[in-house]
Amino acid sequence: MITVSKEDYLKAILEAEGEGELVIAARLAHWLDVSAPAVTMALRRLKRDGLVTVRRDGHVVLTAAGRKIARQLAIRHHLIERMLHEIFGMAWYKVHDEAERLEHAVSSDFEAMLVRKLGRSGACPHGNSPIPEPARAKRKRGLLLLSEAEQGNLYAVQSVYERDRRLLEFLEAKGIRPGARLKVEARNYDGTISLAIERRRVELGGPAAERIWVATLR
Repeated sequence: MITVSKEDYLKAILEAEGEGELVIAARLAHWLDVSAPAVTMALRRLKRDGLVTVRRDGHVVLTAAGRKIARQLAIRHHLIERMLHEIFGMAWYKVHDEAERLEHAVSSDFEAMLVRKLGRSGACPHGNSPIPEPARAKRKRGLLLLSEAEQGNLYAVQSVYERDRRLLEFLEAKGIRPGARLKVEARNYDGTISLAIERRRVELGGPAAERIWVATLR
């Protein structure tokens, strides 16, 4: 039986892979805000059900069956985020948490209605695709992290890490959201970046800049 808890673990593994992170038990505990013993028990159940394998080095990998479930849930989450933002007008930085609560309750019939209404393609309000896209695929498309952006260049924000509500609210307050255009005015000695955005200058630290993908405009 696939429980809500199992679905959460499988989707978290898929998303961590998309962020380019090595998926280990400690990272899952951090991502899901649960204890290490809870992760150990969960992985034991997922292994028993044939949904993950745990390699000798501790690396957690989805099986074909586990990946199928994770992808289905990720698509459903994506559709709910788009529904909340595009149909109901919920702020882009709020929809992730709401979709986390709703994704397990949506029936296949309602999901099909969302697909007919919104389509299968299209980015979520955070600029992300339905299935988490690995960093190497983003780089192949010419994207780079804002932390890597060059001084004097103009960029468009393409996507933002969406699992951290405090980060999203912080970026919104600075006017940094998908679609926003910004110029890197200076790379400062303290590791911050000075940006010109929406006719104002803002400072952004390295940890936040490492969570934002941008495309070069010039």
